[in-house]
Amino acid sequence: MKKKLNKRSDCPVSCSLDIWGDKWSLLIIRDLMFANKCTYGDFLKSEEGIATNILASKLQGLEENGIIEKSEHPDSKAKVLYRLTSKGIGLLPILIEIHFWAENYFPIPENVKAVMKEAKKDKDLFIKKLTAELEK
Repeated sequence: MKKKLNKRSDCPVSCSLDIWGDKWSLLIIRDLMFANKCTYGDFLKSEEGIATNILASKLQGLEENGIIEKSEHPDSKAKVLYRLTSKGIGLLPILIEIHFWAENYFPIPENVKAVMKEAKKDKDLFIKKLTAELEK
C-alpha cells in the first residue's frame, strides 16, 4: 500500500528529502548497498544504534515510497528480507558523492577509503558493477 507523500513544495530537493532526508533512512539504504544487511536484526546491529521503533517506522516509510521492498526469508517465517528497488538503487551515485564529500572533512575508515579509491578510478564503471550486484 503506497502512502501519498505530503510534499512541502515541488522542489526536487525538497521532495527527495521528504522521503530520505531524515537521520536514519540513508543509513538503512547505505547498509543495504554496502554492508549486505537485509534483515531487521541486521539493521539493529549497525553501529549508529537505531531504536527498534524508529527502525520499523523508517523501513515502512522507505517501502511505502518504493525505495525498498520486502520478501519472505527463506530460512524463517518470522523474518523478512529487505532489498532496494530500482528506485532505491538509483540513490547509489548520491551515496558515493556523499562519501567523496565526507573524505574531505572527516576521518574515514580504511575499508571505506579502499572502496572509494576504487570508485574514484572509474566512477561510472563502479556504479554500473554495484548496480548489477544490487539488482540480482
